[in-house]
Order: sequence, then structure tokens, then C-alpha cells
Amino acid sequence: MTLKMRSVLIWVFAIILTLASVYYQRKTGPTYPLTVKTELGDLNVTNRLIRTAECGADAMIFLNVPDKNVNGTIQYKRYKSHDEWIEQKMVRHDDSLVAYLPAQPPAGKIMYKVFLEQEQKRIAVTEQPVVMRFKGAVPTWVLILHIILIFMAMLFSTYTGLEALFKGPRVITYTRLTLLLLLVGGLVMGPVVQKYAFGAFWTGWPFGHDLTDNKTAVAFIFWLIAFIQQQRNRNYRAWVIVAAVVLFIAFVVPHSMWGSELDYTQQ
Repeated sequence: MTLKMRSVLIWVFAIILTLASVYYQRKTGPTYPLTVKTELGDLNVTNRLIRTAECGADAMIFLNVPDKNVNGTIQYKRYKSHDEWIEQKMVRHDDSLVAYLPAQPPAGKIMYKVFLEQEQKRIAVTEQPVVMRFKGAVPTWVLILHIILIFMAMLFSTYTGLEALFKGPRVITYTRLTLLLLLVGGLVMGPVVQKYAFGAFWTGWPFGHDLTDNKTAVAFIFWLIAFIQQQRNRNYRAWVIVAAVVLFIAFVVPHSMWGSELDYTQQ
């Protein structure tokens, strides 16, 4: 196999692995809409319940329920609070049942339960309450730039790790590029997004336990060590492989785990 063909195959594998990790992260993240399937009599519907909303406006909970004989009720209260559950009827709009939950400040959370009712039957849409977090509006260009840079960091990290594994000739070049992308996308643009969304640039260690901040910092440290080792010995590839594995593990950890949240019991 020629060097060019091997490089192409590595790029193809790196792209597939990166896209797969992005898909997995989004589907398992705590802010991704929760898909629910409900059966009530002859009713069999699938809906998505939101788990994130922007501050400044009440959050709309929307269910597609075409059967006009089915009504809905929602219960909610602030997450981490001493509040009592508040219950209200959902309003029907054509084929939909709609309710609005009160807006919260950045990092404020509401937990809610949705029930569907038909005649004397009442069923909960989910077994456990759904937790929804509010965030401030992030400028589109900031969010897009952050996502692109982080995606590219993951892509080049995977490629560089494979290059090191198969003793490719451009490991040091791609190590530098990966480190730069991770620095700008993760440790510069990441905090900017965090500031817009939740009012703080950094909520990871030592100021908090935000897993997204912490895993980004850990991945960057490993790639920095890999870069330093490469500067000392251009044939030293072990740390590059380790750094690539660390970033991959960090990348598939669901986004926003242990993220910023208000504790209303302390207010």
C-alpha cells in the first residue's frame, strides 16, 4: 500500500469515527430532547420533550396528540428547590397539546412531568421527571466557530493518533495543529460560549465541577505533553497515541454533564 493510499484510508476512518462520536455525544447528552413513546388506549404517539431553553421567555412544552379526546396535564417545580409541585392543564391547539413553563435565570432548572388523560385513564409520559436547564442566548457566530474548531480538533486528534500508530511521517505537524485547534476551540471559544450561556467563563476545577470544562482541560494537558515530548524526540509517538485516546474518551462523554446549575435551596 502506498503512503498516499494509507493516508486517505486513515482520513476516512478518522472522519467516520469523529462523526460517530459526535452523534453519540448528542444523543446521550442531558440537554438533548428526550424522545418518548406513549400508549393510551388506541393512542400511540411519539414526541420529544425539550431539556434546554433560552432565558427571557417561557419554555413551550409541545406534544403532538391528534386524538381530540385526549387531554394533557403538566406538573413542574424548580429543580433543587423546596417548591411544591404546580399543576396546570395543557391547552389544545389543533393536533397539539401545549403548556408553558416559567423562564428561569441562566443555569436555572425546572423539572416537569407530563400526563395524558382519556376518560378515566391517566398515564405519565415519562417514568421520571424531565429536567430542563435555561441558558442565555449565544451569538450564532460564536457557537458555530466553537463547534467547528472542536470538531476539527477531534478529527485531527484521531488522524494524528493513527499517524503515530502507523508511524506516519507528519505526526509532529498534526500534533501542533491538534494542539492549536484544541486551545482555540476548547480553552478560548469554550469559555466564551459558557460566559454567554451561564454568566461565567470557567466553571470547572478549581471553581466548580463542570465536566465539559474539566475534560477539555485534561485533553489539552495530554496533548501539550505529547507536543513537548515530540519536541524533545521527533520519533517519540507513544504520548501522541495516548493523547488521541484521551481526547476521544473526553469527546464521547455526554456534553453538559455536571454543568452549571442554580441551587434554589441556597437562595
